[in-house]
Amino acid sequence: MLNENQNKKVDTQNEINLINKTLLHYIEGTANGEPDRLKKAFHKDFNLYYIKNDSLSIINGERYIGNFKPGKKNNRIGKVLAVDYEGDAATAKIEVLMPDRNRIAIDYMLLLKIKGEWRIIHKSFTSKNYGD
Repeated sequence: MLNENQNKKVDTQNEINLINKTLLHYIEGTANGEPDRLKKAFHKDFNLYYIKNDSLSIINGERYIGNFKPGKKNNRIGKVLAVDYEGDAATAKIEVLMPDRNRIAIDYMLLLKIKGEWRIIHKSFTSKNYGD
């Protein structure tokens, strides 16, 4: 039988796996031109935040997903760098390499568990050229 500490470790790993599943929908959906997978990753009301010319810029989530055309591959290589969660709230840090553009982005995601499903509710990012 599992003791209480072992049960908590199993529960924690299960939640991390579920969060990573959502993040994988984002990573693979953007790389492979799969808007349906992006809709599984993001809450319908999410926004994307970034700095442009030293000012806050916001992109509506629907517009962001609309930038990814079904079946159109994008040379994006993503990997999860960190995940942290407590209860029904989580954060994630993702690195996205874009070799065609000589760019690297770091995404910070805020996720909530809504009706048993982890969804990205906000994304903020920063990016730079390789070697900067």
